[in-house]
Amino acid sequence: MRERDLPVGRRALLGAGLLAGAGAALAGCTSDGSGDRPATADTGRADGSAPPFDPASWESVRAQFALDPGYAQFAAYVLASHPAPVRRAVEEHRRGLDADTAAYLNGPDREEPVRQAAADYLGGEADEVALTDSTTMGLGLLYGGLRLLPGQDVLTTEHDFYATHESLRLLAERTGARVRRARLYDEPSTASADAIVSRLKEALGPRTRVVAVTWVHSGTGVRLPVREIARMLAEANASRDEQDRALLCVDGVHGFGALADDVGDLDCDFLVSGTHKWLYGPRGTGIVWGRAWDAVRPVIPSFSGPAFSGWIDGHVPSGPGGVLGTPGGYHSFEHRWALDEAFAFHRAIGKDRVAARIAEQATRLKEGLSALRNARLVTPVDAGLSAGLVCCAIVGVDAGLAARRLRERHRIIASVTPYREQYLRFGPGIVTTPEEVDRVIKAVATLE
Repeated sequence: MRERDLPVGRRALLGAGLLAGAGAALAGCTSDGSGDRPATADTGRADGSAPPFDPASWESVRAQFALDPGYAQFAAYVLASHPAPVRRAVEEHRRGLDADTAAYLNGPDREEPVRQAAADYLGGEADEVALTDSTTMGLGLLYGGLRLLPGQDVLTTEHDFYATHESLRLLAERTGARVRRARLYDEPSTASADAIVSRLKEALGPRTRVVAVTWVHSGTGVRLPVREIARMLAEANASRDEQDRALLCVDGVHGFGALADDVGDLDCDFLVSGTHKWLYGPRGTGIVWGRAWDAVRPVIPSFSGPAFSGWIDGHVPSGPGGVLGTPGGYHSFEHRWALDEAFAFHRAIGKDRVAARIAEQATRLKEGLSALRNARLVTPVDAGLSAGLVCCAIVGVDAGLAARRLRERHRIIASVTPYREQYLRFGPGIVTTPEEVDRVIKAVATLE
């Protein structure tokens, strides 16, 4: 069927790009007024105004954010503040949709550039990328759509977050597949790469089809040696038929944007991540990258050309996995279409520079907390086994209370790990400074 023969509604969707391929500067403000606060603060106006952006200057990078300069923002990664280029892009798309929705929807394809930007950042191909609204949505789509044969099982870990565990529980309810959990370490601060890989290898079964892990554990800050896990699985897969090959599926949200590794470095089969955390992308956006899409059925109908062609012509859709795997329907398009600006922002700074900046501050923070008598560091000091998250326990003080006291008494914003065993959690990043790290250490020393 030629495009000019399509029904008007579908042609409009194709034209809209829905089917086409598918702070203020964070002050280093301390209690004594010291720190490297930029001279100009962005008040977060809708037009996204900010001082000129110099990606070589960390002061300039921080000046692109509208975060309250009165606080040290060590939880900014939880749900991103938009840097100025992203705010401007969101507002541009919003104005276009508000002014003439039909004309803007039928304008240039705005989704494919986002796929391409994600692929360039990831080191993959645009057709391998599905666009989602969050990590949780991506995990639900991936694990909800797995094609499992009778007798195949899924292996995950005790350390994974609710979204993985619950997605796999629902998979088991629907299919009857067995889901098993391995314990990769007993004490997170002393975890080792060799022991992690060894324990996962021991737990691997002859019919394990999926190994579901998390790159950086949000409850402890432990960073898994994903590439080493991939090598172990490659050895196990060497004697297996293709349909029985163990697939390595990774929740990457706390590594994506904080570490410089791409999908080639990780050598996984799927990587799922929200893009509104360490990447500081538009809120409500995420991706699933995959190189083994044949192992997954789409869960939500796609608004892609191949999907609509199948419906119109009466056949099962065929096409790129990322395109068919992207859920259809109307989304917060002004946010989704602005995602390419977040990738451009990070790439302008440099993935390696971002990762080094985060590692520098995280190491400084871990070393400082380790020296305190009232704190127990949970996250490994070894940068090879951690990323940006730094977790600790305060002797005699509940994690929630500790976080409140840091905010109220010291104007430091931290978070609490959302697990049964709760820890105080910090996320040094591109919106914090080494001086603010020192300020955190001094403040934590006062908690009692």
